[in-house]
Amino acid sequence: MVQVLGKDRVKKELEDLICYSYDSTNMIEMPGVVVFPKTTIEVSSLLKIATHWRIPVTTRGGGTNLVGGTVPQEGTIVLSTQLFNQIVEVDEENLVAVVEPGLITRDLHRAVEARGLFYPPDPASLNMSTIGGNVAENAGGPRGFKYGVTRDYLLGLTVVLMDGRIIKAGGRTIKNVSGYDLTRFFAGSEGTLGVITEITVRLIPLPEYKRTMLVLFDELGQAAETVSAIIKGKVVPTTLELMDHEIIDLIEQRDPVGFPRDVGAAMLFEVDGGQNEVQAQIEKIERICLNQGARSVKLAANQEEADNLWRGRRNAFGVMAQSFTNVYPEDATVPRNKVPEMIKRMKEIGKKFNVGMLILGHMGDGNLHPNICINDDQPGALERAEQAIDALFAAALECGGTLSGEHGIGRAKKKYLSWQFDADTIAVMKELKRTLDPYGLLNPGKIFEVDREEGHNNVR
Repeated sequence: MVQVLGKDRVKKELEDLICYSYDSTNMIEMPGVVVFPKTTIEVSSLLKIATHWRIPVTTRGGGTNLVGGTVPQEGTIVLSTQLFNQIVEVDEENLVAVVEPGLITRDLHRAVEARGLFYPPDPASLNMSTIGGNVAENAGGPRGFKYGVTRDYLLGLTVVLMDGRIIKAGGRTIKNVSGYDLTRFFAGSEGTLGVITEITVRLIPLPEYKRTMLVLFDELGQAAETVSAIIKGKVVPTTLELMDHEIIDLIEQRDPVGFPRDVGAAMLFEVDGGQNEVQAQIEKIERICLNQGARSVKLAANQEEADNLWRGRRNAFGVMAQSFTNVYPEDATVPRNKVPEMIKRMKEIGKKFNVGMLILGHMGDGNLHPNICINDDQPGALERAEQAIDALFAAALECGGTLSGEHGIGRAKKKYLSWQFDADTIAVMKELKRTLDPYGLLNPGKIFEVDREEGHNNVR
């Protein structure tokens, strides 16, 4: 590996390894080495070496994963995309951008918006997450209701397989039905099928106008029912975000942005488009919310005020992490018409197991974020949290939902996969994995366990 990269891009000292032993969960395993390739050819050479010695490889972007998806196995290789982070091209004529996997999501947003273009996917971690990581998790975000998620903007990928082969999936055109759609095959694969080294995404024109609205409710249930009313009213705001009372209170304690602390829930709307279109949407949303019993509807006076409100929403996980010793951020997703029922069941689960149940959500697409919060000094807290998580996933599936809307399965949720899929479906997933990675070396232990043809080694 040193011959391929040079010694400066191969790190094996303890102080270097510690930073790559964890992600945004509390799972920790120490890798044996961290490597920093800058080209597709370098990645290919590294994977050939790893395959020869049967050493597992975990690809890592920004380390923002919430299900242990970038935590390596002890003593193995972490392949960091930190230095593989350039914008290769922004093609304004064809509305296409080509980027490297380590590019920070926010940097792509800024680069294309400076040209009057727009890349909509906006995960909450966009200031730290990478485009490669977004593809690996099929990341969404608040704008998913109107604009969709990462896979909806994927046109092409360059991927290095575990044996070092380099493949090209998709291309640069919107329409492309030549062969299998491998771009979507790799989207959401959590680094278990290949290492993504170049990404081609489609862009759209930047909306000319946008406004942010803060809507306050006395009761969480009122806010939940408003989601259904908005959708029935055929209004499609850019974002439709929910925060419950407990989260609002923590935000105002830790990093205040001006949310009233005596409300049962708050909803943040953003609407965009032409000025007349935006004004019409604002009036319709206000009318629906007030009819549903909203305490107040406030329009942000300017972009600075809007940014401040969104800062509060994006900092929600951080303030929870500051307030509790353990936070389990889940993302069970249900059909939109089941949102009120699921929110009610979440709060009931929190009470039943005596754990904090703090609720956020991208309400427009049914993507709920229940956060189970405990402190270690509470007797039996960990066991109760595990029971609450079990109950959450059972409730989501009973509502016709899914285990994960955007965080992925990783390590944290793999025991639940059989709750959602039957044995034959999981068997097909495993067969696809074995075809591309017969030794089970790519990000092992994520999504499900796969029987290996030979044992794994480490670098020590």
